[in-house]
Amino acid sequence: MEQRLARRQQHWWQRLVRDRAILLLALPGIAVIVVFQYLALGGNVIAFQDYQPYLGMGRSLWVGLENFAILFSGDPAFLGALRNTLVITLLQTVLVFPAPIVLALILHSLVSNRVRQLVQSVLYLPHFLSWVIVVAVFQQVLGGAGLLNNFLRARGWEPVDIIGNSDVFYALITSQVMWKDTGWATILFLAVLAGIDKSLYEASAVDGASRWRQTWHITLPGMRPIIIMLLILKLGDSLSVGFEQLILQQQAVGLGVSEVLDTYVYNQGVIGGYWGVAAAVGLVKGVLGLVLVLVANRVAHAFGEEGVYRA
Repeated sequence: MEQRLARRQQHWWQRLVRDRAILLLALPGIAVIVVFQYLALGGNVIAFQDYQPYLGMGRSLWVGLENFAILFSGDPAFLGALRNTLVITLLQTVLVFPAPIVLALILHSLVSNRVRQLVQSVLYLPHFLSWVIVVAVFQQVLGGAGLLNNFLRARGWEPVDIIGNSDVFYALITSQVMWKDTGWATILFLAVLAGIDKSLYEASAVDGASRWRQTWHITLPGMRPIIIMLLILKLGDSLSVGFEQLILQQQAVGLGVSEVLDTYVYNQGVIGGYWGVAAAVGLVKGVLGLVLVLVANRVAHAFGEEGVYRA
């Protein structure tokens, strides 16, 4: 037994020496994850304190669940942020999530690889732009002095109020997300489409199946596992709807439609100094995200899919 244990330890050490270069390359990434993901979890204790930065977590007054009671006591600011978050989440789940799937199907149907690669390259570019640039581009195009309104004025038509109009703000931010991220999100779906057995399409074509029936009975079932997995992960992060994108446009439309949970944490914690309340919101949001992932994964198992992890 001791000899077996010694051989196992020696084998582990040999693998460690063999893979030392790869492990050293992975070490910075592991350190970032440990410091900013796992060690940062200790900061959740602020949600149970009347936290004061100059006192630190060790000496701040412990208030128990008082911060959570403030949230669920009918605070109009919190309820408004929650409502806006849920509305934006619903829009992005219904409209933004299927967009890369549809785009991947369209790109996959292109016969010419050169045309496909050109279109993909153009569609990928917005992903690498920061939200500051994306918001500025939309303002230059749709703003009061933007290209669209200048075009309308030049022809004697009335300009349209889009940027700064709270009535169309949800549609505006949804279109911004689609323009920025849809092209990049198609990469994974295109990889899945490339892995579907071509003989299935050939056999169905021999049987007289139309392009639509091939898509419905071959393509979509082949994509279903990855679609379900990504949808589950999307639900887990569904309450995070774009802090930087929204904070850049809050001044133009007001907090009524632009305040979400992420910006509420910033405005209440960093700006307002209510650190405990802000931490409580973040903790509640994380717990709800975890619950959504677990429930969605259980539903996926009920329909025979693996989901994010196996049962």
